[in-house]
Amino acid sequence: MPALHLIVANRNYSSWSLRPWLLLRKLGVAFEETTVLLQTEDFKQQVVQFSPAGKVPVLLDGELAIWDSLAIMEHLAEAYPQAWPEDKAARAMARSVSAEMHSGFMELRGRMPMNCRAEGRVIQHDEALDKDIERIQAIWTECRLRYGQSGPWLFGHFTIADAMFAPVAFRFNTYGIECQGLAGEYLQRMLQDEDMQAWLHAAQQEQTVIMSYETGLTAQ
Repeated sequence: MPALHLIVANRNYSSWSLRPWLLLRKLGVAFEETTVLLQTEDFKQQVVQFSPAGKVPVLLDGELAIWDSLAIMEHLAEAYPQAWPEDKAARAMARSVSAEMHSGFMELRGRMPMNCRAEGRVIQHDEALDKDIERIQAIWTECRLRYGQSGPWLFGHFTIADAMFAPVAFRFNTYGIECQGLAGEYLQRMLQDEDMQAWLHAAQQEQTVIMSYETGLTAQ
């Protein structure tokens, strides 16, 4: 039986759950999963069994409970150092862009919630939202140019940085955000990835609809 147990929320909506799940898959690590549905009456009651923060995701590693996506992935990196780039400069940049994604892009988060089974959603753009979108594309382009020569991911092989930006790929797909050049190639690589497709397939099987995440009109 796997020693690791990951507690996640709805696949369709939980961007934070996707990140450590995807990294575990890419590391080839066996783990168990438990899903706790968002916005149910007993959500907090269920989650506090695993984490005092009362939020998902949570990773149970033996007697340890680790919460917060980035903390979970940093914990995994202690046992699987390939979760970060080997090169010191690349690793520093990977940590920087991961932290920027973790704490920033509030306009994008609020205006473009993850809803990975939806397509063709239309939202109103403004300068603040477009600034977030442009910054993400700039990060993708710079990482690929500087460190992506050895493989298709931001730093060649899949790292925590890719896991941090994976939900953005679903968001761009849902809301029709087009990327050009290296950023566009990276977006398509992420969307076509077999593990991302597996997550999407599971999301499509879910029946729960959370209206606060159902943002945007459907394009005609």
